[in-house]
Amino acid sequence: MAMTRLQGLAFRIMDGMRQPVHVVYGGANLFKSDTPRKLGKLAERTLADYAPDAGVLADAIGLPSDLAATVYERVAEKLRREAVEDYRIDFEDGFGTRSDAEEDAAVDAAAAQLSKGLEDGTLPPFIGFRVKSFGDESKARALRTLNRFLKAAGKLPDEFVVTLPKISSLEQVSAFMEALEPYPNVGVELMVETSLSLTKLAEMVELTNGRCVGAHFGPYDYTSSLGITSHNQHLLHPACHFARSTMLMTLAGTGIALSDGPTNVLPIPPYRGDSLNEVQKAENRVVVHRAWKLHYRHVRDALYNGFYQGWDLHPAQFPVRYAAVYSFFLEGLEAASERLRNFIRMAMQATRVGDVFDDAATGQGLLNYFLRAMSCGAIPESDIPALTGLTLEQLRSASFAKILETL
Repeated sequence: MAMTRLQGLAFRIMDGMRQPVHVVYGGANLFKSDTPRKLGKLAERTLADYAPDAGVLADAIGLPSDLAATVYERVAEKLRREAVEDYRIDFEDGFGTRSDAEEDAAVDAAAAQLSKGLEDGTLPPFIGFRVKSFGDESKARALRTLNRFLKAAGKLPDEFVVTLPKISSLEQVSAFMEALEPYPNVGVELMVETSLSLTKLAEMVELTNGRCVGAHFGPYDYTSSLGITSHNQHLLHPACHFARSTMLMTLAGTGIALSDGPTNVLPIPPYRGDSLNEVQKAENRVVVHRAWKLHYRHVRDALYNGFYQGWDLHPAQFPVRYAAVYSFFLEGLEAASERLRNFIRMAMQATRVGDVFDDAATGQGLLNYFLRAMSCGAIPESDIPALTGLTLEQLRSASFAKILETL
């Protein structure tokens, strides 16, 4: 596949850059320059209200008790520091169908707020927007929004992307890329929501000429397109596992970031206000904890299957997203640390006697484990030397081969 200056985006982990653990979707009409910070405050409040300590969180989601205190502390710190890692200003499902005048006004306002956020330093590390489908019914509106937004915004953040949804033909990708020709520094994300977009994923990526930085799975549109009934449309359905495995296999080695879809059961309490009785408070806890437990299960399943990013639709999901990611990495920390140190020793010995160390791919995989864990906040940078025997500079080289050259 052809590569452009966006190669650093596509090869985030391989080049020592980070892949966000989530992407937050929000209606374009609601976006403000400080939206990510406000969402962080709401996430902090939810954690305080429904999991005031590590024990409550562990009981609510099934977190291992021996990790609960560490995970809770790091989740709370992450919500204070950087609750939103990636954000998508949404002109599709999160915005809906509106008049041209309404969408034009929303485009102008969102572009202005993006510029303000860039100037004020209030944007998350990764950000972009999602247009409507390039299908016949909405293509004209999608093109109008894309061009109007990018022209109005002017200077864009470095890690800026535009997401193309509901792809039902290769021609839609070609038209999308043609529209983006005047904006060569904007990254591209493709959504896999139809059987065609799954089976033609490699061809779709090829059409982006090296500009594709992400492929996002849309489980509900995808399962609907297969005729699966609504009450069976969920992330753990076998059809979703097949789709994600196919995406993983198709894009293996490309460095294109894969993202899972959202848990659509949201942790929203049924009762609001400051004068709730004990019965209402108890019911709120049950509802929030039940949704949290499902979200935790979904995130852990995705991580187990090689998807390190997923959608969040509500700030009350953030605490569980980070708890799931942190527990995933911390559970394997001791074994991964020992394996990485052993691999380095074995490789050094092989080098000294002139043999070829032929399992460097496994060493690279272990290195990527620590890069991901460190970048998301599961492991503090200060812990890396003791855990791995490597310096931060060596780890950030993101290359097992390069590290061996320095030993």
